[in-house]
Amino acid sequence: MASATTADPSRRAEASTEPVLEFRSVSMSFPGNAVLDDVTFKVAPRETRVLLGPAGVGKSVLLKLANGLLRPDNGSIHLFGDEITEMPERELFPLRTRTGFVFQEGALFDSLTVRDNIAYQLIQEEVADDEIDVRVRESLRFVGLEQTFSLYPGSLSGGMKRRVAIARALIHSPDLLLYDSPTGGLDPITSTTIIELIVKQRDVYRTPSVMVTHRLQDAFTMCTHRFEPAEDRMIPLPKGQFDVNTTFLMLSEGRLIFDGTLHDLVTSENPLVREFIE
Repeated sequence: MASATTADPSRRAEASTEPVLEFRSVSMSFPGNAVLDDVTFKVAPRETRVLLGPAGVGKSVLLKLANGLLRPDNGSIHLFGDEITEMPERELFPLRTRTGFVFQEGALFDSLTVRDNIAYQLIQEEVADDEIDVRVRESLRFVGLEQTFSLYPGSLSGGMKRRVAIARALIHSPDLLLYDSPTGGLDPITSTTIIELIVKQRDVYRTPSVMVTHRLQDAFTMCTHRFEPAEDRMIPLPKGQFDVNTTFLMLSEGRLIFDGTLHDLVTSENPLVREFIE
């Protein structure tokens, strides 16, 4: 099986022009609380969608719906061309393997080493220990944390835990990445480090993704920067340019009120969009 750093993890997704992920009129509610209302959007191969909106508008719920962790009340969700809304749990497992999920706060197991956190799914699949070690080290090298291989999460900073969570999401060379508020609760400098890793993944491996955030700074940084492999760092695009494969969605009270480019976002006359970005 290809590792996160030796093959292009978007290879299967790029073989087709069909959407990697598609929501069609999706609605979801919990008792006494309508969370999503008739939401429709697509994620194309190589596309990064930045999902904006204040807390409590359904952003995290949308990500959990995207790989079948939750089921919608109405509408349909298509993942890699398969309609997953009523798919049996056992049939969802292979699709989830193709989807890397970075949960809020990292969601690492404190009782497991960094190596075993990243390799958790590989261990369940009974992959050989030698192969696990190679693949974990490659994932850690990608996020700049190879030295943490044998450490426990309790000895890591908040930013390091997020980077380990990204390494875990990359271990299966996914065809889709879902980031749930990857910079939430972090200081500005550490947040920039995390965004740089996400931009690196976007530009080097071109994996389609959805990133949830309420931080406009993160969204704008992603859209106005690119990763330069020769310098191994993120650099700004020329003034007035932005990444055409990074586009925006915005939720308000469970409804999708915006779907477009950075230019569309900053020139929108929708009062709810204006209120959020100003």
